Amino acid sequence: MTDPYLLRPVTDDEFAPWARMVANTYNEDRSDEELADERATVELARTIGAFDGEAPVGGTAAYARCLAVPGAVLPVAGVTWVGVAATHRRRGILTAMMRKQLTDLHECGGEPIAVLRPSEAAIYGRFGYGPATRGAQLQCEKRSMVFRPGTAFGDGTIRLLGRDEARPLIEKVYDQVRTGAVGRPDRTDRSWDSRLFDEPEARAGATSLRFAVHQDPGGHVTGYALYRIRSAVDILGNNASAVQVMEFVTTCHQAYAALWRFLAGIDLVPWIEYEAAVDEPLPHLLTDPRAVRSTQVDRLWVRLVDVDRALAGRRYATPLDLVLDVEDGFCPWNTGRYRLQADGDAVSCERPGRPATRTAICVRDLTPNLSRTRSRWAATVLLERPRWEAIC
Repeated sequence: MTDPYLLRPVTDDEFAPWARMVANTYNEDRSDEELADERATVELARTIGAFDGEAPVGGTAAYARCLAVPGAVLPVAGVTWVGVAATHRRRGILTAMMRKQLTDLHECGGEPIAVLRPSEAAIYGRFGYGPATRGAQLQCEKRSMVFRPGTAFGDGTIRLLGRDEARPLIEKVYDQVRTGAVGRPDRTDRSWDSRLFDEPEARAGATSLRFAVHQDPGGHVTGYALYRIRSAVDILGNNASAVQVMEFVTTCHQAYAALWRFLAGIDLVPWIEYEAAVDEPLPHLLTDPRAVRSTQVDRLWVRLVDVDRALAGRRYATPLDLVLDVEDGFCPWNTGRYRLQADGDAVSCERPGRPATRTAICVRDLTPNLSRTRSRWAATVLLERPRWEAIC
């Protein structure tokens, strides 16, 4: 990183050219409507712009969110808007922005954890991020989706609602589920606005969002599915259209089975596509589990900004008393020895005031110049093999 590229927050007047520059790094355009929607969700004070003169050439930002971790909910910095202009690559701009972002979080006593969903897995390991959750990209062949005899669909009903009627109902379901689903974040009103943004340019050629809401016999909303229909043909002219499930949340088994039966029954569309949990129950409900094809992918990546605060914030399944030696070349304030003690809700992670008599576990996965397994420790210690839930 050389001096000409100033790093500072983006002003309101600079947001549109900065956002378009970042979008261009992903080969995307941004309409005025999309920029207005995105501007409403971005905290300018938490943006970082790299400038060559007055022109933005790099960027990143962070959202203040809360994330469910084992036994607790912790504040996290949701990292987004990461990009460097093609004209300014390989000049150290990305490294400088990542370092400034993490340093600022540490120095202001902000969120002890940073999380992101990378577009390319090879980029963020050198900054101390590591994959913490994994998901499964499902492709379901609807004609083979026959449910097993005895599947409990319940006596509830499913209604297709408009956005305004559905939103307060699905928000309640989401909030009911999220604190018990490790890896699932909270959503503010602005986050919901962004999640449900449905202008034509956001649909990638598919239909508008559909809102399928499940209610139990007592009228309580117990689940929902958000989906679009994408029309397509394959190279032989066959129908390759798909139900694109954007979000699927339920509070009971009956709603889960009933909503999947509803999606499988949509006419004139031979496929269903969904980014699901690795342990998604759907295949076990079918007489032919091979009707659901699954490809495992990494999803949420985690970086411990402050090791002690992050590890003390979650809960552990068994009593612990161990010493960790941490080496962190990218965030040197983390380097040192920690004693992690846990017994139920009593958890502490502190630097010992005197040399520890216990055997230390040496943790080097936080350093930026190690093998491809770097950062795995940080991710797995924090989230402990959770189901994948989208950060969005």
